[in-house]
Amino acid sequence: MDAEQIAAGRSRWQQRYDAARKREADFTTLSGTEVAPVYGPPEGVDDPRMERIGWPGEYPFTRGLYPTGYRGRTWTIRQFAGFGNAEQTNERYKMILNGGGGGLSVAFDMPTLMGRDSDDPKALGEVGHCGVAIDSAADMDRLFKDIPLQDVTTSMTISGPAVPAFVMYLVSAERQGADITKLNGTLQTDIFKEYIAQKEWLFPPEPHLRLIGDLMEYCAERIPAYKPLSVSGYHIREAGSTAGQELAYTLADGFGYVELGLSRGLDIDVFAPGLSFFFDSHLDFFEEIAKFRAARRIWARWLRDVYGARTDKALSLRFHTQTAGVSLTAQQPYNNVVRTAVEALAAILGGTNSLHTNALDETLALPSEESAEIALRTQSVLMEEVGVTNVADPLGGSWFVEALTDKIEAEAEEIFARIKEMSPDGSMTGGILRGIEDGWFMGEIADAAFEYQQKLEKGEKKIVGVNTLTDTVSGELEILRVSHEVEVEQCRVLAERKSHRDEDRVRRTLTALVEAARSTGNLIEPMLEAARAEATMGEICHVLRDEWGEYREPARF
Repeated sequence: MDAEQIAAGRSRWQQRYDAARKREADFTTLSGTEVAPVYGPPEGVDDPRMERIGWPGEYPFTRGLYPTGYRGRTWTIRQFAGFGNAEQTNERYKMILNGGGGGLSVAFDMPTLMGRDSDDPKALGEVGHCGVAIDSAADMDRLFKDIPLQDVTTSMTISGPAVPAFVMYLVSAERQGADITKLNGTLQTDIFKEYIAQKEWLFPPEPHLRLIGDLMEYCAERIPAYKPLSVSGYHIREAGSTAGQELAYTLADGFGYVELGLSRGLDIDVFAPGLSFFFDSHLDFFEEIAKFRAARRIWARWLRDVYGARTDKALSLRFHTQTAGVSLTAQQPYNNVVRTAVEALAAILGGTNSLHTNALDETLALPSEESAEIALRTQSVLMEEVGVTNVADPLGGSWFVEALTDKIEAEAEEIFARIKEMSPDGSMTGGILRGIEDGWFMGEIADAAFEYQQKLEKGEKKIVGVNTLTDTVSGELEILRVSHEVEVEQCRVLAERKSHRDEDRVRRTLTALVEAARSTGNLIEPMLEAARAEATMGEICHVLRDEWGEYREPARF
């Protein structure tokens, strides 16, 4: 790009920056030096890289979605939390919101994630241990007691039974008197990554995709600010993938959901802004920053050139980040505070829209109140004291960062081509489904994880406290333990709830749901009626399992 074109781009950026709202804040260094809101090539200098780098707030969005960067709005502090029963988690949410959190992120326990009730025999010993137990809409009422859902953005990390969880959330909002059309939040719903990495599915792929399509239609029509799908790379990375694999598999899944929306006749410029993303931020500082910058650029190009999106909102990749749980160590756990801070800083310099920071004890147990506060304050220190909110994409133009961004983008494009080669019809969706069926994704991730483990065992890669500098003076941590009484009480409350509800109404609504599943109609309203009648998560999922079958992963050797 020649100097004249660069100057024109800077002028466009300046006009948008001047027109945008900025925060009332001190945008100087600690020593009082004024800093510009963005930096670029010196005046009069050609820079061929600028066509790919661009300016903040314009295509290809390498440098971020907004001309102001974090001067306009900082990232949302959204701490992931859930344990025990709904009352206990409600107290933790209030602590997070009172401590500077800007949104909620719900962690569900394993029975809920698998679409089973707390009194299911398969739930024994698991209730409330890795998240909060939600059996029906009444538990959502308890979870969000005194937290106005219309005023708080709420993310829910659940995929297999995402739609039943969503309708219970809607019912709880209705009971609060909220204007449902004004709700704002994110539902994970990403079933592709379950087959690829996390394994929390219920049905075969086709019924899951039908439910996701119904949800996309419902939200696009009735709850425009709500994001019904958060395409997740986090679990792919945690399973052992490389940064390039995480990026490519996640965006490929996103393209698959775009194809799903288009197959439903939805307008891409209407539904694409409702797709958000969820990435891991690992320990290789510069590689992670490059990954986030490449993600925005790839998404914008594919949405425009392949799928025909026209608006900036449709081309904009918005993403939440969580620091890498897999990087945390049980040995010398206080080192995890440093790891988390570095990972969080990488996410911020990569332009994340919201962020969760892991607690130092999460490799051992659910976070204690003290460790949760340290994780929360880590974000506050980065936001208020470090100066990273002063300049949009401060590393833009770095020879190293730009080279890494280009490299990881090229790696992702090679993987996209391989996925499409597997497709019987040339679509990304067809390639993803074939890759799942053949075990290709799992095999690629397993190979990457094995290669890294070999390097650790040979000492080629170092983890402080694990294979180097293993001596320590620190003692054992006091960790949070979820009492067995939580499960006993949850099952007691569930039994009492069932004994007081209208069983005929529950039966009628579940029958209507099955009838809708046998038709081609949208399933959200029938499922809402079942949730309003206090049908449970397990009951809703059970009748659909009976109708659609339960997915079994093929045996592979």
